[in-house]
Amino acid sequence: MQMKRIEATVQATKIGAVTEAISEIVGGFTILEGKGRGSGARQEMRSGRGTGTITAEYNEVATVSTIVDDSDVEKISSAIADAAFTGKGGDGIIIVSNVDTVLNIASKKSGSEAL
Repeated sequence: MQMKRIEATVQATKIGAVTEAISEIVGGFTILEGKGRGSGARQEMRSGRGTGTITAEYNEVATVSTIVDDSDVEKISSAIADAAFTGKGGDGIIIVSNVDTVLNIASKKSGSEAL
């Protein structure tokens, strides 16, 4: 069976909703938190004594990564998109790529059984 890797970069404030939406569907996932810069508006912050504002150089983002069977890609992508949606620019991006092989280190199972 074909496997796919789904990587979704979303606003950091949406990571709870995204993980809740996919936790029942996928066997596991990894979350990496960081900073990013894309099409969305960056946060305005007060500077100095609160008399001025500056624009943050980057937004706080999180990337959720998981490997799934090909048949589950649409369901998981839709769950992520629905959970991360705000309707404003900068909601995030979902990338789906092919996975040739997977090996579970502990069980030594490979392919779909490793998931």
